[in-house]
Amino acid sequence: MEAEGLDWLLVPLHQLVSWGAAGAMVFGGVVPYIPQYRDIRRTQNAEGFSTYVCLVLLVANILRILFWFGRHFESPLLWQSAVMILTMLLMLKLCTEVRVTNELNVKRRFFADFDPHHFWHWSSFGDYVQCVLAFTGVAGYVTYLSIDSALFVETLGFLAVLTEAMLGVPQLYRNYRHQSTEGMSIKMVLMWTSGDTFKTAYFLLNGAPLQFSVCGLLQVLVDLAILGQAYAFARHPQKPAPHVAHPASAKAL
Repeated sequence: MEAEGLDWLLVPLHQLVSWGAAGAMVFGGVVPYIPQYRDIRRTQNAEGFSTYVCLVLLVANILRILFWFGRHFESPLLWQSAVMILTMLLMLKLCTEVRVTNELNVKRRFFADFDPHHFWHWSSFGDYVQCVLAFTGVAGYVTYLSIDSALFVETLGFLAVLTEAMLGVPQLYRNYRHQSTEGMSIKMVLMWTSGDTFKTAYFLLNGAPLQFSVCGLLQVLVDLAILGQAYAFARHPQKPAPHVAHPASAKAL
């Protein structure tokens, strides 16, 4: 009887928690990029941030949206993909503008050149948009033709979350190559780790497709590896080489 009397409180409270968790899923993924965006805008230097992170997330979230057409999953995960795509485009726009401003006497490069040596290192934000639209068009057409194949749909879902799980790998490799995490926002990585942990728990508790949970765990491991790099390089900083010129157009992979 007492339990029934508390229903008036527990039911709306449960609904409120569900809404809060859904909101955190939709917008929580973009929060880690706010400090990085502000740092780049303040310093006018994007060398510490790998734009391949944007590539990974754009591909992953486009594939995830296409996966939804073959196998519906929770709406917050779908909206999360749309919000993340917009965020990555904003990050790309800022990084491209800052990089082009700092480059001197460098030949302009375009997506329409189809030069694999300069892939994802174009001189205009519009070229990145063209690439994203081309990929979306091709992937969407293939999905339309194969949507009735359960094997294709499950593979598409696996590729979507596996690509997202590789999110931190470009940053991990960049840090290893430079033996430094200078220019990388530690706040961003800490937010990655907390957000990915929450996201993985959300997947497990809400019965999301198995691909989501497995790749979420992998993503947390990559985040922890990047934090380990930050700790190791801070304790044993690399000695700067004397009189070595670093061109302003150098890329952070």
